[in-house]
Amino acid sequence: MLDIKWIRENPEAFDTALKNRGLEGAAQSVITLDEARRKAIQDVQELQNRRNQLAKQIGDAKRQGENTDALMKEAGLLRDTLSHEEEQSKALEEKLKLVLDLLPNMPSMDVPIGSHVEDNVVVHLWGDRPTFPFPAKQHFDIGEKMGLMNFEEGAKLSGSRFVVLKGALARLERAIGSFMLDVHTQEFGYLEVSPPYLVRAQAMYGAGQLPKFAEDAFVTTNDYWLIPTAEVPLTNLVAEEILEASQLPLRFVAYTPCFRSEAGSAGKDTRGMIRNHQFHKVELVSIIAPEFSENEHQRMLRAAQSILERLEIHYRTVILCTGDMGAFPQKTYDIEVWLPGQNTYREISSCSNVGDYQARRMNTRFRDEEKKTRFVHTLNGSGLAVGRTLVAVLENYQQEDGSVVIPSVLRPYMGGESLIKV
Repeated sequence: MLDIKWIRENPEAFDTALKNRGLEGAAQSVITLDEARRKAIQDVQELQNRRNQLAKQIGDAKRQGENTDALMKEAGLLRDTLSHEEEQSKALEEKLKLVLDLLPNMPSMDVPIGSHVEDNVVVHLWGDRPTFPFPAKQHFDIGEKMGLMNFEEGAKLSGSRFVVLKGALARLERAIGSFMLDVHTQEFGYLEVSPPYLVRAQAMYGAGQLPKFAEDAFVTTNDYWLIPTAEVPLTNLVAEEILEASQLPLRFVAYTPCFRSEAGSAGKDTRGMIRNHQFHKVELVSIIAPEFSENEHQRMLRAAQSILERLEIHYRTVILCTGDMGAFPQKTYDIEVWLPGQNTYREISSCSNVGDYQARRMNTRFRDEEKKTRFVHTLNGSGLAVGRTLVAVLENYQQEDGSVVIPSVLRPYMGGESLIKV
């Protein structure tokens, strides 16, 4: 959520930021609505003051035995007018809130301006693309040949975009998640959290998922929402709190399933594990004072990058342009892993600095050293998407006979095994 005061004071910067995101400028319409809301509040306050005055005048007149008919008549008319004005004020308040809820965050000054994925800027490359003396296969061909990755069974149980993993691949998925948790907790100081997978609507709203992205999520018949990412419960751990500066930074990590309806993705990645309705992810969340959020962003990015480097898998890091960036972040880095079976890079992590956008929705503040209360900044990132990391391991470590070499850092989690055989 944006600060309406900032919009009033910076209408040109606000419109420029929206246009850089490929949206129409909205400063004048937002300010006009806010002015109407503020006038309505003022009108209500004036009517309330007059109501209080009338109550005193009526009381005084009764004590002095004076006729109160005219005052009572005015009070009756005022009661109806005040009720109407209060309804109008509430309606304008709700309308402005909805507008602010749907507005995206303002991009940081160093985010490249662009409208397409081609406008993203590569800022880092690590490792080399593997070469094979045979045609590289995609992960689903490898997994299905092993008999350990079954999409037909997933569809029988749950429909399209689900998969059943068995045996060594199920263990490999678990190993990858455990490895990531160990790195992030033991080397980067994140606190491991096991959060609920079902949350209330308020938690989805606080993280920015509602109302804008309701169609991308799953909701139960009794109004619980399945988390689209552990970012939702982790960030909301501090909702409605005033933290002390000494408590910051807070760094959380969780390994959870994630549930997404993939609305609007018909025909995209229909085969394989790239775009499923259910997948596992290790999520990183930081809660921090604003002056340290940029440094924290780089630290989080480094934590995510380190996973692929330890797995010895080639990747690149890109900074997303204004038109390709999500609605919440001020700035986002995507880590894109090389998949030789697809002969392309695919996103495996997004690390975002959200600024105070979520904090305003959650009403999460901290008391600084001068005892001034300010909104925190929140950051989130995949550290990494576990299913896509499994895909990357299968495609980068595949052998001509259909087997897959297990990366050395994962072998302790796989009982010392070095190979998954056909």
